[in-house]
Amino acid sequence: MRVVIGLLSVLVLAGCTTPGGPLPDDPYFAPVYPDLPPTQVVTTGSIFQDSYSNELYSDIKAHRVGDVITVQLIESTKAKKSATNEITKDNSMELSPISAGGQPVTIDGRTIDLSYNEALDMSKEADADQSNSLNGSISVNVLQVLTNGNLVIRGEKWITINEGEEYIRLTGLIRPRDIKPDNTIDSTRVANARIQYSGTGTFAESQKTGWLAAFFNGPLWPF
Repeated sequence: MRVVIGLLSVLVLAGCTTPGGPLPDDPYFAPVYPDLPPTQVVTTGSIFQDSYSNELYSDIKAHRVGDVITVQLIESTKAKKSATNEITKDNSMELSPISAGGQPVTIDGRTIDLSYNEALDMSKEADADQSNSLNGSISVNVLQVLTNGNLVIRGEKWITINEGEEYIRLTGLIRPRDIKPDNTIDSTRVANARIQYSGTGTFAESQKTGWLAAFFNGPLWPF
């Protein structure tokens, strides 16, 4: 009983504290800007100079540090699991009345016999079905260009709605060949993807399980 009271006291104290959640302008997800080393422009009289970006003839696909690329979120997962266990057991034993000299042996007028019967029938069934989907888009920065040409991307998007905020964070690795002509890429093409979609505020807090309900539904509850 003391152990249960102690655990409840710890959970009460934990429920009174406010855990640190995600905040906008996290330095880890800060925008990445390309370095612009100073160059000496030599006037040659030509219309096109090396110091200018000739987008008319350049590829609009992201390929440098600091470039922006849009990731189309088309995530969809579904898992289903079913298990059935059935146990049947039947034991029986019977001993006929004991007799001696053709006459039944009795004790206080009762014959000596034994009968035993046991039956066990147990059946268990469990089903689990879960599905998730995420659709939308997020524009991220190219954080690093690897030696094999692959791009490391990272970024976030915050949306303020009424009393709370929703955010999407994404990090991963992409191949330039998977980038579409309009400078977009599907999220299914992002390797080692880390996609976070959640929210903060009153509405997000109302969706969370309370600390007492979490205790009774958790592994610490012995019953």
